[in-house]
Amino acid sequence: MVGYLFAGQGSQNVGMGKDLYAAYPAAKVIFDKADQVLGFSLSTLCFEGPQEELTKTNNCQPAIVTMSIACWEVYKTKHPEIDGYMAGLSLGEYSALVASGALKFEDAVYLVRRRGVFMEEAALRKPGKMLSIIGLELNIVKEICVLSNSEIANINCPGQVVISGTAQHIEDAQKIAKEKGAKLAVILDVSGAFHSSFMQEAGVKLSAELEKIKITQPEFPVVSNCNAKVTLNPDEIRQNLVKQVAESVLWEDSMRLMLGEGIKSFIEFGPGKVLKGLMRRIDSSAQVVNVEKKSDIDGI
Repeated sequence: MVGYLFAGQGSQNVGMGKDLYAAYPAAKVIFDKADQVLGFSLSTLCFEGPQEELTKTNNCQPAIVTMSIACWEVYKTKHPEIDGYMAGLSLGEYSALVASGALKFEDAVYLVRRRGVFMEEAALRKPGKMLSIIGLELNIVKEICVLSNSEIANINCPGQVVISGTAQHIEDAQKIAKEKGAKLAVILDVSGAFHSSFMQEAGVKLSAELEKIKITQPEFPVVSNCNAKVTLNPDEIRQNLVKQVAESVLWEDSMRLMLGEGIKSFIEFGPGKVLKGLMRRIDSSAQVVNVEKKSDIDGI
């Protein structure tokens, strides 16, 4: 079995997907569908930028899902037999659900565009920041959250936890983390306190959109971010996508579930190599290859 992993927000780059679009009809179909659903040329934004427009939450979310599924569809033309578990980091969960057959690509692109808008709106109404803490045990980070009135946002891998809170709370947390011996405590360049109670309003709005969308039982196991469990029931999938916006991303636990099923070979779809880097910290013996460029496809 293989673990199929899908990239999350922040891994976007100008030029992504351009060579796949030119080389593979399967990739062109996906980018063209996204342009049609969104009513503007997302493909041009991905291929040519500008970077500041691509980085905006309401643009980069559909862009990363489109890029990831283009990579997936091209991969399937060479490897039609799929066998394994799927997961995506935060936003990437939508790509995983598309790959598993639970969600139509067109619906996913529409949803994540709206998701990005809702998250930005929530961030404007309730401003906040995020802090990446590296080199401390989880129980110490939880203690820091109590002391600074912050919240756990992402448990990515051993020694790497991201927290959310107000600007003041995050500055307090950064100071405490350094005092407790963190190797790094970096305030992230993001527009809000994502994966925290600050995003509850976005979750309510997303829930209304999800009610309009058909979700079916996945053809392959998909591990949900919010509970690190395989979820097959469409109603539970819908609920988990709502919870995911305002609750912690349990990425390390999700990967340990897959590793516990005997999976030692992983493929990361979409821009960047973030998930490969996290896996190196979770289980250095696991093998991860990336599918991002034409040369990646040719090499598999």
